[in-house]
Amino acid sequence: MSKKVIALMSGTSVDGIDAALVDISEAENNLEVELLDFISLPYEREFKNKILKAADYKKSRVKEIAELNIEIGEKSLKTVFKLIEKSGYSAVDIDLIASHGQTIYHNLEERPVTLQIGAAPFIAEGSGITTVYNFRMRDLAAGGEGAPLVPYVDYLLYQDQNKNRVLQNIGGISNYTYLPAGAAVSEVRGSDNGPGNMMIDYTVKILTDYQKDFDQDGEMAARGQCSQKLLDYLMEHPFIKKEVPKSSGRIDFGEEYTRKIIARAKKSELSDNDILATITEFTARAIVDSYQRFLNSEIDEIIISGGGSYNNYLMQKIREYALREISAAVKVITLEDLGQSSEAKEAIAFAVLSYQTMKGRSNNLPAATGAKRKVVLGDLVPGNDFYDYLNW
Repeated sequence: MSKKVIALMSGTSVDGIDAALVDISEAENNLEVELLDFISLPYEREFKNKILKAADYKKSRVKEIAELNIEIGEKSLKTVFKLIEKSGYSAVDIDLIASHGQTIYHNLEERPVTLQIGAAPFIAEGSGITTVYNFRMRDLAAGGEGAPLVPYVDYLLYQDQNKNRVLQNIGGISNYTYLPAGAAVSEVRGSDNGPGNMMIDYTVKILTDYQKDFDQDGEMAARGQCSQKLLDYLMEHPFIKKEVPKSSGRIDFGEEYTRKIIARAKKSELSDNDILATITEFTARAIVDSYQRFLNSEIDEIIISGGGSYNNYLMQKIREYALREISAAVKVITLEDLGQSSEAKEAIAFAVLSYQTMKGRSNNLPAATGAKRKVVLGDLVPGNDFYDYLNW
């Protein structure tokens, strides 16, 4: 019997809340996942800036974080109802909600620490639907970094018997999953591998005095020239050389670091477009460099998803580096080339994670997160009918 799951995802880009309605069933021990509907509820600029301030540990206040926790929960609930209305279903048709929440802190300098906010009890109370949330904390308790979590789902949904695949997500932070042809789960590898859209977006905001939030289609970067000197400096970042598994966040590639890089570039008299071209190329080079540095394996396909897949200049640079450094035969494509949605991929992943939580199945991948063992991720807020279907 299939289950209908709504999954909510708010990424490190802080663009808003993505919501996917997914139908999940099982056949011969394999999960079958169908995307039924999808919406994205953008954050208003003022609210987005409020989150970014709360995510800055030098500026944030506990009162602001506590208020945001509830406000994001309320916005998440609003998103649930908007998706249900758009899909033509009703709340009683939905078996489960998965809420990733909004990451406001992820730091590994002393010990792994992570915090996602979004008051899941408000979602469950307002909808009456059992809600799974706080996915990352159990992995931390098991000795991991709580990220990346998507490689486990990539293995379930994208393994191929004949192709060696890399699933590359480019959100605020970049992360990849390597799936050798016909791989067993023990052979899957994954890690965060660079700044993703984070530095690109911060660069645009800073250089335009916050009049723009991102580089539409990579057009600004395409008008500039990459500074090889600055690019080489960026590639010396400690995260790039750190061994896997590893995860990253604003501590590594946020506004503070981006401002330092922009100041360095200005001293070299680089134009705004040159700065953006260099930082975009850094994102591309860091991605491909991670394959060379940590995989040392044959790659047939690189399948890119996330917001970065819509940045034409970034995609062009990834292709150039992959063809030159990996193989002249490697294919660099997007999920859309497979008839799927780049935008919805991460939300779908958390739908699958929450389904496995309800089944009592371990759903982390220690090879990607560094955890000492497999564990069942996620906390539960019971809905109105939770005790009627404890046996999923």
